[in-house]
Amino acid sequence: MALAKILVVDDDLGIRNLIQRFLSKHDYQVESAEDGKGAMAAFEQFNPDLVILDVNLPDATGYALCQDMQTRTGVFVLMLTSRADEADKIRGFSQGADDYLTKPFSLGELEVRVQAILKRQRAITPTEQQSLQFNGLAIDPVRRIVTLNDDPVNLTALEFDLLHFLASHPGRVWRRAELIQKVWDYEYVGDQRVVDVHIGQIRKKIEIDTSQPNLIHTVRGVGYKFEAPTTMAGEPASAAQVDL
Repeated sequence: MALAKILVVDDDLGIRNLIQRFLSKHDYQVESAEDGKGAMAAFEQFNPDLVILDVNLPDATGYALCQDMQTRTGVFVLMLTSRADEADKIRGFSQGADDYLTKPFSLGELEVRVQAILKRQRAITPTEQQSLQFNGLAIDPVRRIVTLNDDPVNLTALEFDLLHFLASHPGRVWRRAELIQKVWDYEYVGDQRVVDVHIGQIRKKIEIDTSQPNLIHTVRGVGYKFEAPTTMAGEPASAAQVDL
């Protein structure tokens, strides 16, 4: 099985070398860059599965790089920064980051976060291979494609995983902590509002009116649930599953 490829982008040579040596010892292919220009050049040549990306770089911001990289491939991004402000974390998630680790950090925690993110590349089961159809919304888990009325919906890797998970259990209410455990795949110790941020981003892309969502509903005091859209006659439209 091919080793996962990780690109480490940080202008601090000590941190960059520390992470690179640590991950290399854990059987990952690792490349590194010290600035935005070098990061994009390495990204194009290396085609990483995951980018560990510092927010503050000499010639660019990690937020801009994250968006640029994710428009090119479905790469996972782990933001790495000294900024502990929750607002900065929320901004990172809203820009498409899959996770956010604050300096100083332990290498053990870094390894857990990396493993959890890369698990999303696992082979999916036959049951999970079924394409979901909800009127005009189609979710293809094999090709990881979402379309709305036949138009493609541009989702980040984590947004896709969250939408697919919710849509796979229509009508079921999920607490934020449950969604973090199921979708993030580890015990996230930060603010659970990260779920709200990602839900908000998904709604902007699939809902006609985000103030009155028709697909992903907020259950006050609990969490979220996915509801099949109603038909013109007011009857609920059940999900159709298509074997691929």
